[in-house]
Amino acid sequence: MSRRFFTDRRGCVVKIRLRRVGAKKQPAYRLVAADSRSPRNGAFIEVLGHYNPRTDPPTVVVNAERARHWLEHGAQPTATVASLLRKAGVLGAGAAAPEAPAGPA
Repeated sequence: MSRRFFTDRRGCVVKIRLRRVGAKKQPAYRLVAADSRSPRNGAFIEVLGHYNPRTDPPTVVVNAERARHWLEHGAQPTATVASLLRKAGVLGAGAAAPEAPAGPA
């Protein structure tokens, strides 16, 4: 059985990724479901949680129910988000993160 990617009404692939918020040199991030073609801080579909790397230890808060919903419907997490979702217990340890694009040969 092949896994279909979730697309919205316009036929775009949905990604779960980080959206930067916070002041200059004080980054914080929101986990969002967004159209893969939109810019990093552009339009998004839904906020799924937040991540603050500046606290000790870094804070990760995820709405697990909504994150699972998007994953079940084929949304693709970025490598960083997949790692954060594993730490939050949303993704299993065996879940594969997307492969990083190959660098120049």
